[in-house]
Parts: sequence; structure tokens; C-alpha cells
Amino acid sequence: MDTARAMEIFNSEQTFKVKLDEDPVWIENVDESSGTATVTINNNPVNTKKVSCDQLVEAGQQ
Repeated sequence: MDTARAMEIFNSEQTFKVKLDEDPVWIENVDESSGTATVTINNNPVNTKKVSCDQLVEAGQQ
């Protein structure tokens, strides 16, 4: 996913299904300048990671 779409999802009041590899993630923050997102993996608050936005996939999108 591109950084702009990650930011749209982050700012939306709707919930979107987003995955990192095969794991569901929640976008906690997006850094547009570096093209990265901080995500929580599998709804586990101790499992957060900073990843490139292009590693994220919106469910139903390819």
C-alpha cells in the first residue's frame, strides 16, 4: 500500500482490514516523510513494529 492510503486508513473513522504478511495489523501511526507506519500485530499491544508502508496490504486489494 502506498503511504497516502495508509494515512487515509489511519485517519478514517471506519475500520479496514490490513495485513502485514499474513498477520492482521492495526495502524497506530504513519510517518509520511519516511513512508513508514507503526503497526500493532494480531491486536497484541506488546507486538508493535515500524514497517515500510509498501509492506502493508489492505484485505481484498493486491
